[in-house]
Amino acid sequence: MSQDRLAVWREFLEAHAVVVGALEAELDAERDLSLAWYDVLVSLAEAPGRRLRMQDLAARVLFSRSGLTRLLDRMVDAGFVRRERCDDDRRGTFAVLTAAGTRRLKEASGVHLRGVREHFDRHLTDTDVRALHHALRKVLDGEAPIEDD
Repeated sequence: MSQDRLAVWREFLEAHAVVVGALEAELDAERDLSLAWYDVLVSLAEAPGRRLRMQDLAARVLFSRSGLTRLLDRMVDAGFVRRERCDDDRRGTFAVLTAAGTRRLKEASGVHLRGVREHFDRHLTDTDVRALHHALRKVLDGEAPIEDD
């Protein structure tokens, strides 16, 4: 691998860490909410019926299943999420967004979106966005897990 490619890789990692750190700090300071909690709330809000199976939620928020279970325990205690059994699979569990979770997400979304604009979007031209989207899509498509039939 060339030095240029390694340098881009390191810059990608550094940019990710800087932007995520800033977003986390702002959400915590202004809304007393972690970025992980925000990601769970967004994922559930965007899901059909505002609910996801635990394994699907873990994949969306990039958590291990055990890490997500501990996180959801705290979110259930806070009243933002509830668990429901899956009727067609007794072993399956859904995480479901509550009305309180929806309110909490609405309170925090302005802070988060402002942060994304300030720490990421404002640095990129439309051409940069298209190129970055294309490059990241190639990586994601090339590394997509193979589905079992």
